[in-house]
Amino acid sequence: MSTITYPATPVELKISADKTGTLPFYIYAVVFASFSIVVGLVWDISWHMSIGRDGLFSPPHLATYLGAVTAGLFSGYHVLRLTFAGRAAEKQESVRFWKVFYGSLGALFCIWGAFTMITSAPFDDWWHNTFGLDVQILSPPHTVLLLGMITIQFGAMVSVMALQNRIGGSANYNKQALAWCFTLSSGFLLVMLFTIASEYLDRHDMHLSSFYVVSAMLFPLFMVPVSKASTTRWGATYMALVYMIFMAVMVWILPLFPAEPKLGPVQNHITHYQSFHFPLLLVFPALIIDIINQRVKSFSLLRALLISVAFVLIMFAVQWPFGSFLATPYARNWFFGTTSWYFGADPSYEYRYAFAPDKVSSVDSMIKGVGMAVVIGTISSWLGLVWGGWMKSVKR
Repeated sequence: MSTITYPATPVELKISADKTGTLPFYIYAVVFASFSIVVGLVWDISWHMSIGRDGLFSPPHLATYLGAVTAGLFSGYHVLRLTFAGRAAEKQESVRFWKVFYGSLGALFCIWGAFTMITSAPFDDWWHNTFGLDVQILSPPHTVLLLGMITIQFGAMVSVMALQNRIGGSANYNKQALAWCFTLSSGFLLVMLFTIASEYLDRHDMHLSSFYVVSAMLFPLFMVPVSKASTTRWGATYMALVYMIFMAVMVWILPLFPAEPKLGPVQNHITHYQSFHFPLLLVFPALIIDIINQRVKSFSLLRALLISVAFVLIMFAVQWPFGSFLATPYARNWFFGTTSWYFGADPSYEYRYAFAPDKVSSVDSMIKGVGMAVVIGTISSWLGLVWGGWMKSVKR
């Protein structure tokens, strides 16, 4: 049963632009929602590291709820306005679902994501009350929550992207503001993706082959399509910069605020928030992704292979030595945040600032891992190129 239909369009979609050049307000709202969600997510992880048990209405949770409510309400209003008060031209630029409602594809994603997030909140609270503190990010309630979050963030990016594709060469819109919205929404999505996979991308994992396999599986799949679909030449680079700046600022800001453990046992007696991870240096492989997409116009499989090889080699060239640096005394400061440590962990752990033997791959294992990363990265990059082509065509 089909629930979404696309109105027939015998001619190219026309732009129902505001003559003042103002972007629709719901665009700003969903980008803000994406920002609020990642603030709450990273803050929540630091809360667990520093305080422990959190309630249903803890401050980090309220930040994520704010994102869900903002995305749901403004996207819902957008759908209702189009359905009951929209002009024919606006409805032609929208998708029709349930044979009644009209709305943008991005708005639908945001609404579905908001419902999923709100549903996960009581599930998460019940889980804590039943099983206690989570020991991993991907617990069942967190998985439901993360699916809702990433759906909203994808919806925010699709909303911006569809408008970006519709306006084409029109001068009616503020294209600079639209480009900023696309860059920010894609960067916040990258923050979410890194957080989901962070259990495999910790600073203690940077000398493992699995670190590069997971990176090649995840990042090209999302950075390549952004590079291809962006109206700027440096879409992936800007995306990575937003991710890096956001993660670094959270590392710098959170430890400024007091926090004490409220759940035992407490082995590491702290007085301030413990920060999450310092960002990966993704701007360097992102830069190469943009350069390859600019200069190579051949068959997509060859381009995917080039992107994969370049991505894996550059990730290895920057993250391996950076991981070594983060283990040195020079990185034990507020800037890199490596002194942050979970309150339930022994602060005198011998590998706190070193790589445990099982966290260092042998030469043979690393060579095999890098080769596997290239193969997986090629598939990921090819899918990213296909996805990027779709992103450039979305106009509803």
